[in-house]
Amino acid sequence: MKKILFKKILLDCLIFFTLALFFAALVIWIFQAVNHLDIMIEDGRDHLTYVKFTLLIFPKIVTKLLPFIFFLSFIYIITKYEIDNELIIFWNFGVSKISIINFFFKFSIFLVLFQFILTSYVVPKSQDKARSYLRNSNVNIIENLIKPRKFNDTIKDITIYSDYKDQNDYITEIYIKNGSDFNNFQITYAKKGKFLNNGQHQVFDLYDGETISVVNNKITNLKFKRSYLNLSDIETNTTTYKKTQEVSTLDLIKCYKNIYNKISLDLSKILKIENCKSENLTNILKEFHKRITIPLYIPVLMLICLLVITKSKENSNYLLYRLKIFFIGLLIIISSELSLRFVEKNFLNNLLIFIIPLVLIIYLYLMFYFKLKFKENKI
Repeated sequence: MKKILFKKILLDCLIFFTLALFFAALVIWIFQAVNHLDIMIEDGRDHLTYVKFTLLIFPKIVTKLLPFIFFLSFIYIITKYEIDNELIIFWNFGVSKISIINFFFKFSIFLVLFQFILTSYVVPKSQDKARSYLRNSNVNIIENLIKPRKFNDTIKDITIYSDYKDQNDYITEIYIKNGSDFNNFQITYAKKGKFLNNGQHQVFDLYDGETISVVNNKITNLKFKRSYLNLSDIETNTTTYKKTQEVSTLDLIKCYKNIYNKISLDLSKILKIENCKSENLTNILKEFHKRITIPLYIPVLMLICLLVITKSKENSNYLLYRLKIFFIGLLIIISSELSLRFVEKNFLNNLLIFIIPLVLIIYLYLMFYFKLKFKENKI
């Protein structure tokens, strides 16, 4: 009978938690998908790429919401059981409060492992997959990338400005800046131009213009009747390297070891990480702690939820007590996120941030254990 009771309360918690997490993530996903629509249009991506990309950001939203929705769901169900007198059934069948705490604590450990898998493997993999879709998709430059009377710097190291497009698809009054180095760049002006695309090669066909080149502060000038800008191998600013959050935890560790041991080898290109160098060490450490430390707060939140069962609903301060538990849990969630701001290159500081949730787990569990054991012995 005890097993049936435990299964029932766990099932109720899981159903409510799963539905709440899914619909909350869905709402946020819709808002983000709408925001990404503008980016995709500016970047000239097709609709299929947009759909795949937005679907792949869903796991990241789930991981961000999971601790908060978990806390709300479990505190709601446990409180509901208390108010509806369903917990009395547990006590009547000889289920002790410490056994309920042990049961849910073990389940929270399972959720920690689940969150570890999401943050360390699923989310980085999905983010990287989303970037690969952008990297491998066909950019529709002709229709989407170049907009009249707007400076467009979507293409890496290239800024393009044009006046308007005539009825023959010729773009007029074109200015192109090629290069991001102040001492080495090229500016091209053309009276008109047209995009040519045969499926394999994309070029910007330019007419009646002039190119000014700056190389090591030396300026050269070249006028032309016709010139070409090859866009076949363009790379947009959104697809250069993996960002830190898109790198697997294993690669983050490799990157950290490389920096810590002061190895001269630059892993940025090997691992395709945005910046695997000492100047990016703080960001690497923050990402690592976000994946490893934040999930450890799940058992803390679970134990805070279970404070509800330590006081009877008949108590005059029961409502106030529930509100206190809610705000303590909310404070823990906010503090866990804020703690990432204090991650730095100092090892002891980072170690302290890591052990805080472990200390809270031990403290709360021992507090429950001795408090409830004392009550049982007293009875």
